[in-house]
Amino acid sequence: MRIVGIDFGERRIGVAAADNRTRIAIPVTTIEIRDDDPVSALVKLVEDERAEELVIGLPVSLSGAEGPQALRVREIAEALAKRVDIPIHFHDERLTSVEAARGPDLPRGRKRKPSLTRDAAAATILLQAYIDGQKPYE
Repeated sequence: MRIVGIDFGERRIGVAAADNRTRIAIPVTTIEIRDDDPVSALVKLVEDERAEELVIGLPVSLSGAEGPQALRVREIAEALAKRVDIPIHFHDERLTSVEAARGPDLPRGRKRKPSLTRDAAAATILLQAYIDGQKPYE
């Protein structure tokens, strides 16, 4: 089973993936949000990655309250759920971007942009936290 983690930002979406065999999240890509409707790009991502399950980071405040950004993420997830037939889970993403910015750097490519790497790293941290919180497979 392929699990894909999504970390929404204002301008970019970080993406990570893992499978049941390894249960280790790895960064995949970053999607630039070019319009107000990222759903089509996410549908393509689900197809390209052969995702069987999605974990979407839910931005909540440190107190646990959901604000406008959390509402936006829920609305996008609801629209996405109408177009893909896989389970979609939410996971608290508090401080994943901060942790990603402080963590070790990911491999560098010639055209690498540091902010894109942080977004994918934040998605990796989010997805790994979700996986670690699940019961081990027997």
